[in-house]
Amino acid sequence: MRVPNWTVNTDKQHYDVLIAGGGNAALCAAITAARAGASVLIVEAAPKTMRGGNSRHTRNMRVAHDAGNGTLTGPYPVDEYWDDLLRVTGGQTDEPLARLTLDLSKELWDWHQQQGVRFQPSLSGTLSLGRTNAFFHGGGKTLLNSLYRTAASLGVQVVYHAQVMDLDITEHLFRSALVRHEGEDVRVAATSFVAAAGGFEANIEWLKEYWGAAADNFLIRGTPYNRGDVLRLLLNKGARAVGDPTQFHAVAIDGRAPKFDGGIVTRLDCVPFGIVVNSHAERFYDEGEDFWPKRYAIWGRLVAQQPGQVAFVLIDATATELFMPSVFPPEQAETIEELAVKLQLDPARLRTTVDTFNAACRPGTFDPTNHDTCRTEGATPAKSHWARPLSTPPFYGYPLRPGITFTYLGVKVDADAHIGMSHGEASPNMFAAGEIMAGNLLGKGYLAGIGMTIGSVFGRIAGREAARYARDEHTR
Repeated sequence: MRVPNWTVNTDKQHYDVLIAGGGNAALCAAITAARAGASVLIVEAAPKTMRGGNSRHTRNMRVAHDAGNGTLTGPYPVDEYWDDLLRVTGGQTDEPLARLTLDLSKELWDWHQQQGVRFQPSLSGTLSLGRTNAFFHGGGKTLLNSLYRTAASLGVQVVYHAQVMDLDITEHLFRSALVRHEGEDVRVAATSFVAAAGGFEANIEWLKEYWGAAADNFLIRGTPYNRGDVLRLLLNKGARAVGDPTQFHAVAIDGRAPKFDGGIVTRLDCVPFGIVVNSHAERFYDEGEDFWPKRYAIWGRLVAQQPGQVAFVLIDATATELFMPSVFPPEQAETIEELAVKLQLDPARLRTTVDTFNAACRPGTFDPTNHDTCRTEGATPAKSHWARPLSTPPFYGYPLRPGITFTYLGVKVDADAHIGMSHGEASPNMFAAGEIMAGNLLGKGYLAGIGMTIGSVFGRIAGREAARYARDEHTR
């Protein structure tokens, strides 16, 4: 076993802060710790070309702010943010941690800009988020490149293709990590440890522990490197678990997407403007329950609960300009029956479903930007808003599958990002940030952009506290 010597600039064998993971949360931690004077090493399981975890695929983060700024179109007060989070989680959130996160989100715009990140106005059709969400100029990869450049300028070291194989934790204190790199096992000692390595969504066998064979039909929107290795190690070594292992951020994505790493472009945002049926050609949920940014993340789980974990969204010619274009073209037909054949659905059943829905639509004023008055009466399930008959050909259909972004099972943390341990106390030198601890705030449901918010807020907290612990240890 060799000692770490991964760059030509150092022969350091002990670091102040070791960070597992290479996405936004990890980089926020690394930059904050380095600015506090700590020596920092990031170990990233992915190769450099795929670094960054699910942050590679992001476009924005949800931030509270008191006024528009020329890019964000208006104010988004903390109280409104809290109400939105409470609604999507059904109250299943740690209120003190959630309120802390939302309060500190007001700092993220300025902080990220100080690290070289730039923002742009939201694109048309992107879930109507121009007021609430800050869009990264160039998307997630550009965000990551900016953060990596800043981290490098501060002396942060990064090693890629580095898998954490074991953690030496003695009496709830982190001592070192065993890291496999280029076929060799390397022992890395550090005064503090930050877990920012994501969830376990890419580990299909682990998902099957809770979902059974249905997990074989899940598609993974994000990185194939989030296999939960660090999470499993922490749980096995006494970290307190938080979150329902069956819950995750999952959206309904195009069923033709790749098994892994399809990213945000595979999402379909046309659900509110049409109907969704399962393989029996039956509707199963209210497509217009609420604004899409507050409901799109429930649809992955809904589809996962359908036979074969498959569904289909149908729209007509009146809806084609109301959402971002899809990456895969839809099936198209001049009649519902012809479309059914192309989607391998029973034509008579689909015809009946569409006719029933059309007959239940009540006249109203259609408005895709607001809760409008277009609804159904007598249909089961009801459609609360944006309900218009599917009657204008051509008709279009997309296959849907559950697209898993990240899992909610994680480690318990406190307001200083310390990892809670099974004996009830927190570890003094182990911290967590990002998806590996998001289940503290997200008991269920999701709010567009809040994953990046959680990662940024707790990344900064973890970096600050990890550096503080290391500094205190040096002065003892």
